[in-house]
Amino acid sequence: MSAYHCNRKSDPMALKATIFKADLQIADMDRNYYHDHALTLARHPSETDERMMVRLLAFALHADEGLSFGKGLSADDEPDLWQKDLTGAIELWVDVGLPDEKLIRKACGRAKQVVVYSYGGRGAELWWNQNSSKLQRLDNLTVINLPAAASLELAKLARRNMRLQCSIQDGQIWVAGDNDTMQVDLMKVKAPVASAR
Repeated sequence: MSAYHCNRKSDPMALKATIFKADLQIADMDRNYYHDHALTLARHPSETDERMMVRLLAFALHADEGLSFGKGLSADDEPDLWQKDLTGAIELWVDVGLPDEKLIRKACGRAKQVVVYSYGGRGAELWWNQNSSKLQRLDNLTVINLPAAASLELAKLARRNMRLQCSIQDGQIWVAGDNDTMQVDLMKVKAPVASAR
């Protein structure tokens, strides 16, 4: 019997996620991390290529054997990416986009470290201006903005089957697809207060 028939309670009108495969080669000289990852990304029906590729970039920047994709857009209580220790405690919580300030505060209470990758140009600026006074107080939160030009260029690399290389050295990030190579410049909007820990 096909696996597709097992979920009898699902709404027949509900749209299914689109599956993308990514062979990601990471050479992170800043963290001395060199590894190839065969990733499967489920793109939610409401998710754009741009958002999915920012998720993939976030994976490359935090890559670890213990890092995995959460339910993201499908569930408020899970991030886009997370890493847990052997006891199940959340070491790292990564959200992409412009999450609700209350959800970020809740995440900061659950995880040792929370990172938000905002993107979208003017929308991301407005989001930060509206939420910065409350978010600045969260010691374990980092907010990084991805310029609109960079996230749109990343979106162009999206394919159902992707082969990507990500190189990181001295804070410089390069992402290469089959035919394109691009530099990604990130702007740290908020750093964690207790960064020395």
